[in-house]
Amino acid sequence: MKESNQSQYWDLVIKGHTSLFDVKFKDLWYYRDLLLLLVKRDFISFYKQTVLGPLWFFIQPIFTTLVFTFVFGNLAGISTDGIPKYLFYLSGITSWNYFSDCLTKTSTVFRDNANIFGKVYFPRLIMPLSIVVSNLVRFGVQLLLMILMMIFFYFKPIPGTSFQVTTGIFLFPILVLLMALLGLGLGLIITAMTTKYRDLTFLVTFGVQLLMYGTTVIYPLSYAKEKGYGWIVELNPMTRIIEAFRYAFLGKGDFTAFTLLNSMLITLSILAIGIIVFNKTEKNFVDTI
Repeated sequence: MKESNQSQYWDLVIKGHTSLFDVKFKDLWYYRDLLLLLVKRDFISFYKQTVLGPLWFFIQPIFTTLVFTFVFGNLAGISTDGIPKYLFYLSGITSWNYFSDCLTKTSTVFRDNANIFGKVYFPRLIMPLSIVVSNLVRFGVQLLLMILMMIFFYFKPIPGTSFQVTTGIFLFPILVLLMALLGLGLGLIITAMTTKYRDLTFLVTFGVQLLMYGTTVIYPLSYAKEKGYGWIVELNPMTRIIEAFRYAFLGKGDFTAFTLLNSMLITLSILAIGIIVFNKTEKNFVDTI
């Protein structure tokens, strides 16, 4: 009896990482439905037991803007480069919140999903990617709030202040991508380190809050340069991203193509390091977490 040699076709072949920078984009696309499911889960679970629900998307930036305006704008008298104070602080808060949310939530991916990772196969990078995508919803709502405020101040201008949308608005998709990738890259590095050093988990939230004061969220870069510590603030890649964001929407900001390119190179470098560290830790994190 002759055995027929029939070729077998497999829908999915699971292989180990051939290199530390092996991302497996094909597998990520194959599990795109899982990505959308995780995004939906994050959105529902976060506000499931809250009274106001998604309204917190609006409430948090509004109250933060009011506090910043009162403390830093009125009491401290920090300049806003001629931009209405509410718009100045809201623009910084909107961009910073998206970056910080991507960073803080990605930094606990291994710890929060250890049980799932140990039982079911799927590309592990799906989890941090779902965080970045789900945070886009909150970012979009806060951006809408900022646009509504821009419309209000356009028809009800404050004497001595001005703003205008510039051609830099066409860079908006790139700026959002840079915020996401920078938060993702730093988050991947930290989550890999927390598998051995749990103390980092407690330091991340506190550290991100301190890092905000090292960017131009509450003051313009021109003010930092005037005080003599502008070069320190410029070391933070988010500074240039926020400055470009303000320039695009409000027409004020220390922005050049060179500085944006510099932030882009730093962001891609951090992302590459994050993916390498994440892939290396993924192989044996279940034994150490």
